[in-house]
Amino acid sequence: MADFKTHISVSTLTGIAYGYWGVTTQSMTLENGMIAGGLCSVSGMLPDLDSDSGVPLREISMFVAAVVPVMMIQRFRDYGLSHESMALGAMLIYVAIRFGLFEFFKRFTIHRGMWHSLPAAASAGLITYLVTPCESDGVRAYKAFGVVLGFLVHLILDEIWAVEVGVGRIRTKKSFGTALKFFGSDPISNVGIYAILFGLIYTAWSDNEIAARLRERAKYDLTAPGWQIDADPSPGSWPQRGWTKPNLQDPAWQPPQFGIGNSTSDESRWK
Repeated sequence: MADFKTHISVSTLTGIAYGYWGVTTQSMTLENGMIAGGLCSVSGMLPDLDSDSGVPLREISMFVAAVVPVMMIQRFRDYGLSHESMALGAMLIYVAIRFGLFEFFKRFTIHRGMWHSLPAAASAGLITYLVTPCESDGVRAYKAFGVVLGFLVHLILDEIWAVEVGVGRIRTKKSFGTALKFFGSDPISNVGIYAILFGLIYTAWSDNEIAARLRERAKYDLTAPGWQIDADPSPGSWPQRGWTKPNLQDPAWQPPQFGIGNSTSDESRWK
């Protein structure tokens, strides 16, 4: 199979091309193009999470644990969290990913199992879609597909390296066909990955509606500053809305006229 340097090099080149394509042809901003390209590059290591040890597991665990909380800032805002709650949530997510999720991969997955598969690539993309909320579905899908693309690059390289080409002959290794697959040899793993996939599809399908409700509720949150009733209802505490208190000591000040003042036309009207 291809080594770590080959995987990360090819996925990085693919990410650069993907980011350039998005910026130049899909009207993506430069920032979104760079983010999508970076996600494509890093996701080239994702399938090797099922390896018990090594550089991919260490590098991707630290990167994902650090980046995911940052990408979820908009999600925290949708929930109406304070800055302190955001910081606490980010720390909890870091610990859960760094020491929980990847420990699960080490204990309960096998190399070239169902994490090396097409439904796993789709699941990784859907997870990215959910942790990067945005008002534009196109931008979310663009970033999510960057992860899927990097994941697929890894699987394709594994299949290419499983083919040996000699003089006048082509031979395949035993690992051929274990990367680009829909089903594995373990029924429990098959059920598990497809249950995760369908659960993510359902969540992503209803995510926009849920996020819209959260934003609408935050818009009319009566506990937010500005909706609260002032305990001191004195005139000095009233809000100013484009007018100022008149200075009665100013000799140039005149009382407002309401249509029946002392003008000549008004006097003649009542005679």
